[in-house]
Amino acid sequence: MTVMAERTSHMSVEEFEQIASAAPETVTLEFVNGRIEEKRVADGDHETIVMWLLRQCMQARPDLDLHPTQGLKVGAYRNGRARPDGSLAPVAHFAGQGEWAAPDGVLMAVEITSYDSDTNRRDRQEKPTAYAAVGIPVYLLVDRSLGTVVVHTNPDRERACYLDTHKAPFGERVALPDPVGIVLDTDALKNYAR
Repeated sequence: MTVMAERTSHMSVEEFEQIASAAPETVTLEFVNGRIEEKRVADGDHETIVMWLLRQCMQARPDLDLHPTQGLKVGAYRNGRARPDGSLAPVAHFAGQGEWAAPDGVLMAVEITSYDSDTNRRDRQEKPTAYAAVGIPVYLLVDRSLGTVVVHTNPDRERACYLDTHKAPFGERVALPDPVGIVLDTDALKNYAR
């Protein structure tokens, strides 16, 4: 996820969706624990990583799409709305679902860290909890600050956590287990981290 600005709010999810749908194309909003957060424009390295991962997924699994802008309904976390940096699902899975789709059928959620003060809370703590709680099988965190790829698997919906985590430094080959079934050569990621 990219840099976020926060504003406290006590609005409903429906009110948030109305505001988000009217926001200009240059602004992307999320609803986080009753707060509106603005997702600012990502830096070039962040977007390059998204495109790198998109190509990896398409080459290895042409039956899947990696959606870099699809919003997901994620239950209690974020008061029900999150926008991962990538949502991996079968081709055309999100057709007809609108801006905020149910997480059912999503095989992997992806986040790429930003260089802001909220990254630890958001990408390393809150996002794994949210994605596990709705049963997304794999959560992939590309951690640019630490130079690692973290693969979270085996979601426990009741406890809202992933039971298994594998961390690998940039440069290693990383297996994304079934149902994703892709092996990533992460050497290229060394070029996009500070």
